[in-house]
Amino acid sequence: MKYDDASWHVGGDFPKELPPEAGATHIGMFAAWCMLNGLAGELHEVELDDDLQHLRQRKVTPGAWFIAACDGKLVDEDLNDEGNDFAKSYYNDAQPNYLSDLTRAVGDRLPSPYHLPDSWDIYDQLAPLLTFRYGEWKQQNS
Repeated sequence: MKYDDASWHVGGDFPKELPPEAGATHIGMFAAWCMLNGLAGELHEVELDDDLQHLRQRKVTPGAWFIAACDGKLVDEDLNDEGNDFAKSYYNDAQPNYLSDLTRAVGDRLPSPYHLPDSWDIYDQLAPLLTFRYGEWKQQNS
């Protein structure tokens, strides 16, 4: 299953002044949070462990890591079973969902979600909200 793909965002209304990589930043923030919170799939834990270590050590930004390690696509093999269950619920379907939370948390002051800076500062602003939503989801599904 494919949850999101940076290439889906680069056409149409995508801001012409931004590089194509900006279409991956919002996905990379979610994927990085999953990787750093025990929801990484075996692919990342075993085969791409060096990339995951660079993410953990903050040697690479979430968006840059996502493009390099996931080819700009968030798919089910990126996550473990629990990560997939959470992503299926929160990434697209829940209300509020990830994109609405992202906009409220860090995107309200930006011209578009694609203007989201690929930085650890943005990640650090968003991570507590993702942790909260994950806790809510776990409570509802236990």
